Amino acid sequence: MDLRKQRLTELLLTQAFAYRPDPPFVLSSGATSPYYIDCKSVILSAEGQTLTGALGYEIARDLGVSAIGGLTLGADPIACAIAHHSFSRSTRLSAFVVRKEAKGHGTGRWIEGAIAEGSRVAVLDDVLTTGRSTLQAVDRIRQAGLQVACAIVLVDREEGGAEALHAAGIDVHPIVTRTQLMAMRTLAERHRAEAGIA
Repeated sequence: MDLRKQRLTELLLTQAFAYRPDPPFVLSSGATSPYYIDCKSVILSAEGQTLTGALGYEIARDLGVSAIGGLTLGADPIACAIAHHSFSRSTRLSAFVVRKEAKGHGTGRWIEGAIAEGSRVAVLDDVLTTGRSTLQAVDRIRQAGLQVACAIVLVDREEGGAEALHAAGIDVHPIVTRTQLMAMRTLAERHRAEAGIA
């Protein structure tokens, strides 16, 4: 595993990830799950932003998009981290924000950012579960005349979101998956057991 991805996975595991099968967590969708992932503390930290920006940039660059963004608030720090990282690279990427409600004055825009109509963009999200919020962003982005080339997510919970996006013609490119988080968690538990740490 890339050392940057390994470190980002460690940060997510220690600062953003919880596993509790009994009782399971209640998610925003109303469903229950033994996994809870809240990436805000990681993607708002200097180290988390640096790692996410670098890894997300490489995915976006290879997919040939010119801008990245998604539904506020989860996508905002990721978009800014990738755009910031891109400034000193061969391919510069612009960030944009998809509002949850149209701007209440002026132009009434849903999308913030200087992105030319017809631009090929990647939609972002911090955590992908059912795909509902990401698809909401995709609809708004398309209505603004932009082409959604793909989705880049910080963590894919692997609970149907990627399939829902694929059905809408959007391929998902996760930076980290739940499987990778659980594998690192299992390895850490094994090391603690071998060291006799409770």
